[in-house]
Amino acid sequence: MTLKETALHAEHAKLGASFTDFGGWDMPLKYQSELAEHHAVRQGAGLFDLSHMGEIWVRGPQAAAFLDYALVGNLSAIAVGKAKYSLICNPDGGIIDDLISYRRAEDVYLVVPNAGNADAVYAEFVRRAATGIEGGFDVELDNVSLQTSLIALQGPEAERILLGQVPAEQAEAVRELKYYAATEVTAAGLPILLARTGYTGEDGFELYIDNSEAAQLWNALLNADDVVTPCGLASRDSLRLEAAMPLYGNELGLEGNPFEAGLGPVVSLPPAKTAKEGDFVGKEALAKIKAERAESLTGKRVLVGLKGQGRRAARSHYPVLANGEQIGEVTSGLPSPTLGYPVALAYLSAEHSEPGTEVQVDLRGKAEPFTVVALPFYKRTIKAEK
Repeated sequence: MTLKETALHAEHAKLGASFTDFGGWDMPLKYQSELAEHHAVRQGAGLFDLSHMGEIWVRGPQAAAFLDYALVGNLSAIAVGKAKYSLICNPDGGIIDDLISYRRAEDVYLVVPNAGNADAVYAEFVRRAATGIEGGFDVELDNVSLQTSLIALQGPEAERILLGQVPAEQAEAVRELKYYAATEVTAAGLPILLARTGYTGEDGFELYIDNSEAAQLWNALLNADDVVTPCGLASRDSLRLEAAMPLYGNELGLEGNPFEAGLGPVVSLPPAKTAKEGDFVGKEALAKIKAERAESLTGKRVLVGLKGQGRRAARSHYPVLANGEQIGEVTSGLPSPTLGYPVALAYLSAEHSEPGTEVQVDLRGKAEPFTVVALPFYKRTIKAEK
């Protein structure tokens, strides 16, 4: 299979990037040192190419009603200019993808699915738009994934760096942009959609731009300040794991459900304040799963955090043990560059999911001690207002 390339592929090659297949895309894994890239985001600013992500515009008088039906969240309740994390599930409650939706106008949304799922989400949107409640929805769907680039600037210095690239009259709009919100600004002389929804556990921004102008924007940000470091998927994975953010294909998938993944609040079911009226795909199955888990967690699994007591890291699919019996499986794991000890996410039987529980992970035949801990592993310090 021929891998797809982003509009920035040549820029990454010039920087000496090592590439890897991710969701059918030839993406930069790292440039020099993934450890240095990780620390750059925690201490300064890291620049990521996320152009493999999908972008689907949903427009029309029933755009909000359609997304309420197609996704598990209450998308009609979010204000223009805001964003919402949600899931698209199948009728059985399995997770097709996790995604972010930006409301750009009363009847206009931008939905951003994961790279490997973009085509599947778009195809499912087309089906649900045509066959939904009362025969379909009056919406227009536009998959612009292959025409759109996405650049992320992440880290404590991200705002300062970005402010140097926008006109003075737009500086306040950047400073005042809240978490999970988006606005249109000019950066490096180019029109962009600017969002603040990061995946690294740090402050930061996502910049959506047409492919034809992506290289100009990338180089302007990269050369804006010495603290800006190009970062690949390896450091993005270690950063998101420290922040305990789930990855589709690891923590999320068709075989699981939102409640065991700790994403129950994302599902708009009673008695939540965000509960929505009307039907949505997976509603019946998800309501049943929620009720069963409320009644008893016996025999059910829970996504937990694990802290290693030694130096060896757990990896995806490693068995988790208690008294020699398997009680679960690791979904993601590595040595935490920020914290200095191994961390992992794992699905465990609910009986062993309480923080403080001692377990072992089978690291290729040797049982190593780990402790169940509260999530996230890392949480950035918010600077006090002057």
